[in-house]
Amino acid sequence: MSQPVLALGAALLTAAGHVWYVPALAELRAGTDRPLSRRTAAAACLSGWGTTGTVAVVLLASGTWRMPCAAAVAGTVVTAGLRLCAAVHHRREAREAARHWAQLARYGHRPPAGPGRSRRTLAVLVASALATALTTATLLLVTGAASGFSPD
Repeated sequence: MSQPVLALGAALLTAAGHVWYVPALAELRAGTDRPLSRRTAAAACLSGWGTTGTVAVVLLASGTWRMPCAAAVAGTVVTAGLRLCAAVHHRREAREAARHWAQLARYGHRPPAGPGRSRRTLAVLVASALATALTTATLLLVTGAASGFSPD
């Protein structure tokens, strides 16, 4: 495959990736309102998508494969390093939050509900919606109103 075709593909992929890098940019612009782990993860996201865009430009500008490959490798290393730092920061922040909640628990405060309660609520809502749809379809079939004919 020729380099201009790959460059076009990389440019289109970068343009389609706006659903990830625009919110990441907003995370970075929020500054200290966001935890350090989220800002570092956002920087990793931006460097990854920036790498894709850079590779697209380098594919057009370079006649060999050496420069695009070098740009891709360098961007991947930076993105992976930032993502690893974000994971380390997130782990520290989670330990700190757990320590704070443990201190509050001594005074009778309870930690917020975890994802288990919301998952059960979602499961109940989906099950009730499916039961309602099944009941409605059964009633329509029994009364013959579903397709305009009676079962007789």
